[in-house]
Amino acid sequence: MSKANQLQQYQKMTTLPIPRLVISLGIPTVISMLVTNIYNLADTYFVGRLGTSASGAVGVIFGLMSIIQAVGFMLGQGAGSILARRLGQKDEESAGIYASVSFFLALIMGVVFTVTALILIDPLLDLLGCTTTILPYAKKYATYILLATPAMMCCFVLNNVLRFEGKARLAMIGLVSGGILNMVGDPIFMFIFNMGIDGAGLSTALSQYISFMILLSIFLLKKTQSVISLKNFLKITPSKTWEIFTIGLPSLVRQGLSSISIMLLNQCARNYGDSAVAAMSIVSRISFFFFAIGLGLGQGFQPVCSFNYGAKLYSRVKEAFKFTLKISGIVIGIFALCGIFFAPFLISLFRNDPLVIQKGHLALILHCIALTTHPISVMANMTFQSTGNKLPALISSMMRSGLYFIPVLLILHGLFGFVGVQCAQPLADLLSALTVMPMITKFFAKLPADGK
Repeated sequence: MSKANQLQQYQKMTTLPIPRLVISLGIPTVISMLVTNIYNLADTYFVGRLGTSASGAVGVIFGLMSIIQAVGFMLGQGAGSILARRLGQKDEESAGIYASVSFFLALIMGVVFTVTALILIDPLLDLLGCTTTILPYAKKYATYILLATPAMMCCFVLNNVLRFEGKARLAMIGLVSGGILNMVGDPIFMFIFNMGIDGAGLSTALSQYISFMILLSIFLLKKTQSVISLKNFLKITPSKTWEIFTIGLPSLVRQGLSSISIMLLNQCARNYGDSAVAAMSIVSRISFFFFAIGLGLGQGFQPVCSFNYGAKLYSRVKEAFKFTLKISGIVIGIFALCGIFFAPFLISLFRNDPLVIQKGHLALILHCIALTTHPISVMANMTFQSTGNKLPALISSMMRSGLYFIPVLLILHGLFGFVGVQCAQPLADLLSALTVMPMITKFFAKLPADGK
């Protein structure tokens, strides 16, 4: 990118009115999140045509995909937060080094993960919560997901680097292209080519590699400030690697605990049959789809927060937080109401099985009520991570799916059976929001005046 374009980008990030800036960066991210989740829902929908056990398999593998996402987000968010603050300080060279280190680490770790998981696939799927009837479907689907793991991890890194640079539209192009191809590929491979669940897995794997190539081409064509190259990667040092890992650790913890929580949820739900596993899988997908819209707006806030924090424009950080919290709260509230009033219909779209609908109905209503607490929890965690406040970021990332969810799930399941399983996540969400409020209030109270 030319010096003139770099200066133009700097002025945009530090002078454009906050509502306009957050919306301009948030809308492409919302679109990306929507398409990504629509194609996840497409897998759930089309695989659901194969039966309840097949539908449960998608929910089980969602835990595996959460592990992959955890590593990719750790590297991408860690590098993104650092490079955005470096760009705010007009240090483009360091930004390129951090971007390159995170990209090549993702590629290496993706290959290692694929080989290891394929060797240990049977015990891994048992750990993820497979029943004996779900296992055959899950094993086929997981194989394709694992083969696509290097591309998936690299996509998460490239996407986050682009977002933190303020290039949300370019990030959207890569993710949306792959998502649309996956939605088109599912019915073609599954039903026209009669591949069944193999077709869903193959479609997902191909779409991930296409997204990877599109996102990488943006960097190779030098449309970014951060230059990804082997030369920059060879400037890797233990301190730079450690900085990426520690800043990105909250993402790893958040996503990793999410994966563990899905495993535990499936372990508890499978005591009540495949219909219970399928019901909780569908409820999780629907509620996360609603949540993703608010999350997309929050991810539009992250580069604004990091960039202006690096430039010491703290008043813009405060303004961006308040604006994004208000908008995401309104949007999520609207979708939560839709989920509450149309819960049985929404579940039936993915598996029109009376048992699945019955077991998912209460769970979806409770999840949607709890969605209204998500904006404050997510925005606080994003603020801490984007500004390099490692300990508060780590603590806030552990709450929803770890510190609260795991003990709440085990206690409620022991006391109330399947009803406890349905109630666990909503209660954990409420406790997380109540805990993080004083933390984020204290953070903003201590911010200095601009320039100090």
